[in-house]
Amino acid sequence: MTNFSKKKQGRLSYIRKNYVLYLFLAPAVLSVFIFNYIPMYGVLIAFQNFSVTKGIFGSEWVGLTHFTNFLTSPNFFQIFMNTIKLSIYGLLIGFPVPVILALMLNQVRRAGIKKNIQLIIYAPNFISTVVIGGMLFIFLSPAGPINSLLSVFFNQPISFMSEPSYFRTIFIASGIWQGAGFASIVYVAALSNSDPQLHDAATIDGASLLQRIWHIDIQVLKPVMAVLFILAVGGIMGVGFEKAYLLQTSMNLPASEVIDTYVYKRGLLAGDWSFGAAVGLFNTVIGLILLATANQVVKKLKGESLY
Repeated sequence: MTNFSKKKQGRLSYIRKNYVLYLFLAPAVLSVFIFNYIPMYGVLIAFQNFSVTKGIFGSEWVGLTHFTNFLTSPNFFQIFMNTIKLSIYGLLIGFPVPVILALMLNQVRRAGIKKNIQLIIYAPNFISTVVIGGMLFIFLSPAGPINSLLSVFFNQPISFMSEPSYFRTIFIASGIWQGAGFASIVYVAALSNSDPQLHDAATIDGASLLQRIWHIDIQVLKPVMAVLFILAVGGIMGVGFEKAYLLQTSMNLPASEVIDTYVYKRGLLAGDWSFGAAVGLFNTVIGLILLATANQVVKKLKGESLY
């Protein structure tokens, strides 16, 4: 009997032995199949001049025409670079923040104080994106509190929400404020597996706090950081439609127009279904390539990967 046959028999035996667990898993698998895999046939309209009356299988096939039109459009480079810059800057600046918060929380020994701090930093995650957008417009308006404070140094109010140069900073900083605390939960949970005896031994040997964090806590977090980094890289092309669209104004469009908002405007508002589907598919394929690339790079460097 070959090794493949032995492995196959072993898997079948394991499934028969634990069939109850697979029955519990079945509803989730069925749900993913129905709502995530079956609708995939809809990407066919990216290669057609889709007509609602003719349907997917009756519409005219045009091949890669819509992809070519998007890649050769005058605003392609600007939209693509806006998406990349927002994502990469957000990743580089925002990825270490949850790690730092988790390391700081891990040093708080009093349970009551630690819970209060966690409540404060987790709370912004539960604020609606619409509310966040409204808050930013209020606080950063020419008559808002931020400009009232800056009036001490500047004679003229700053139009934060109208100037393209401020958009990326506002978008990234507000995203970190909203999500970093909640994202630190994973790292806090990972640090709970850190052996206290290692810290005690390191302290006896004369290791400083920073040395203990670097040589003990960071080593515990490395596998989690590797997996979350891979997922973050895979999501680079998905800036987040809601927030980008809510913070857009007619003045900051040169910096705020990203692929997601462009797809919404061309695909839904303008009714160009096929072109919108083509741009969305292009975005997804680039994200998939980035995910696979990041997975292989991290696997080579650290031995951690998603598969």
